[in-house]
Amino acid sequence: MTSSVVHRALVFGGIVLAGVAVIGSIVGLLAAGTSGLVSALFAAALTALFLGMTTVSIVVAERVTRTSKSMGVYFGIVIGAWLLKFVVFVVVLLVTRGAEWLNPFVFFYALIAAVLGSLVADVVALAGARVSAIPAQTSPAPDAAAEASANPPA
Repeated sequence: MTSSVVHRALVFGGIVLAGVAVIGSIVGLLAAGTSGLVSALFAAALTALFLGMTTVSIVVAERVTRTSKSMGVYFGIVIGAWLLKFVVFVVVLLVTRGAEWLNPFVFFYALIAAVLGSLVADVVALAGARVSAIPAQTSPAPDAAAEASANPPA
């Protein structure tokens, strides 16, 4: 994944999260009062944190594997970050369970909207990118080409 794709995904994800924060806050305020407003903002902030963790893991994985081209290490870093996000999410759910300031219904629906919106933003960013699936052909070194023409096969 190139840095332009990551940048586009961050921009589109930020737009989606801003929309979820604004619309979710208004709907949450109207539906559940102040706790609904806070719940929608908390869901958008949590999604922004996870979006940032994904981006950081991809950038780190690209830099670590730039010289080795090891896909195992690349995906190990990305999946490790995914597992970390899962653990953080479960811990956040356990810590906030029963909190008076959190409306679980508004939080749930705002979180689902933010996650689905982020996925759509990632797909749009990736679909609009021009990332080659086939590596560029490299021409042989000039010395090898000269040697091949000087000594044709028999």
